[in-house]
Amino acid sequence: MDGLGAILLKLLNMSIAAGWLIIAVFLLRLILKKAPRWLICAFWAIVAVRLICPVMQESTFSLIPSAETIPVRNIYSFGMGDADNSYYHQIESGIPQLNRVLRPMITKMENSNVLQAYIFLFTKVWIAGTFFLLLYALAKLGLIKRKLREAVPLCGNIWLCDAVSSPFILGTVRPRIYLPSGMDTVQMDYVLAHERAHLRRGDHWWKPLGYLLLAIYWFHPLIWMAYILLCRDIELACDEKVIKDMDLKGKKAYSEALTACSLQRQMVLVFPLAFGEVGVKQRIKTVLKYKKPAFWLTLAAMTVFVTVTACFLTDPKAVSEDDGNGGMGNPYDTEMVGITVLWHHNVLIHGEQMTCDVCDDVVRDRYICPKCGDLIVVEHKAGEKNHSVCPW
Repeated sequence: MDGLGAILLKLLNMSIAAGWLIIAVFLLRLILKKAPRWLICAFWAIVAVRLICPVMQESTFSLIPSAETIPVRNIYSFGMGDADNSYYHQIESGIPQLNRVLRPMITKMENSNVLQAYIFLFTKVWIAGTFFLLLYALAKLGLIKRKLREAVPLCGNIWLCDAVSSPFILGTVRPRIYLPSGMDTVQMDYVLAHERAHLRRGDHWWKPLGYLLLAIYWFHPLIWMAYILLCRDIELACDEKVIKDMDLKGKKAYSEALTACSLQRQMVLVFPLAFGEVGVKQRIKTVLKYKKPAFWLTLAAMTVFVTVTACFLTDPKAVSEDDGNGGMGNPYDTEMVGITVLWHHNVLIHGEQMTCDVCDDVVRDRYICPKCGDLIVVEHKAGEKNHSVCPW
């Protein structure tokens, strides 16, 4: 399970970093209410990239507090439950106040091997949760396909079926539009315009991808919120694409089609892309009040998009390995207190062999300060010599 445990911890680090981006996108949705909806969907694409890519470019502009909250490689390189190596396992959230609360708790768990047991247990739970969500999607897809056995082609990729009550798109490589057999011909025109907008935007790819990421990162509540908002923004973006050139009469007719085709449930979780799928009341209000975004607003939103990409699709820069102090950063007053500090600027500095600044003997013992739980120090004992002093 060690390999799967390392993968889980890596995914946990990636989800924590993506969580900051999701919070930013959520706030920007509130601020950019009148911005084009396709651009709001582009913000969710940034979230997807953050969740997919395991390595990001380092940048001084990054607003991600920590690139690796949990030191995965160190945990599985040095072993857990080893008190002598416990400093390698320190949480680094990028927020000092949070570190001081979490680090003493993690240290206690390491010393009693509880942390290893928790990771082992949660790895099993994570696999089970992912398997369940994927199985749910496949089961739902199978049930829908059973209903569509009696579907008949209308024209092109448009099919009619007595067993469906609302229009939807099904399929990724060869997507089809399915309509209820008794649909009104006037409403059909609006419905087909909406579904074709989905296909032009590639939403029949984006939604399954979003669900796949949800199945992998199901343990993170913000990922659930992001997926729900993604589904909502996809529908709003398609509505906008269809009605942008309509007059008020056309918008009302489109709203009536939305009402007639609205689903009983509020949201279809993964399959298919349904016309009346999510937030019908909100969508009707948005359609009736829609005004084409001003050029300056679109330009401002695009500027924000570029800024968010630069600040959240990058990781904070690590401390330089060559800084004039043997790669150890700029330690505190080591000559006065006789210790070597391994924690500087909220970054864990790794060293293989170190010497005492007072007597030049090789440092033997490493530990975490039990008082502050924040500063990692190196303790040196050689005979009667004990130069270890906590600056705190």
